[in-house]
Amino acid sequence: MPRQPIHSDAAPKAIGPYSQAVRSGNTLYLSGQTPLDPATGEMVPGGIEAQAARVFENLKAVLAAAGASFDDVVRVAIYMTDLGNFAVVNEVMKRYFHEPYPARSTIGVAALPRGAAVEIDLIAVMSG
Repeated sequence: MPRQPIHSDAAPKAIGPYSQAVRSGNTLYLSGQTPLDPATGEMVPGGIEAQAARVFENLKAVLAAAGASFDDVVRVAIYMTDLGNFAVVNEVMKRYFHEPYPARSTIGVAALPRGAAVEIDLIAVMSG
């Protein structure tokens, strides 16, 4: 099945040899997004709430570039350097998703690119 790369100028450019997302058939795989401001390429100021919101906004832009939305998301993977931020990230996530919620994993990691506190990737299934 052919792979179609997806790109949005409203999300940070890839900082390595990967696509922001790839569509294969009806499935859309979004690469991990960190809290980089797409306008400046710099980490957003503020704490975990601001970082998580920026990550979800970056993901929203990539989904839109593919003609998808958070309603199409079936799986979320969240990586955090401090699992003590779990509740805050949950509250931010609730702003973007509604029931039935997608499947999810939350993973504690030692470090993330550019000192980010959170990184999130998604899988979406699109109709048609």
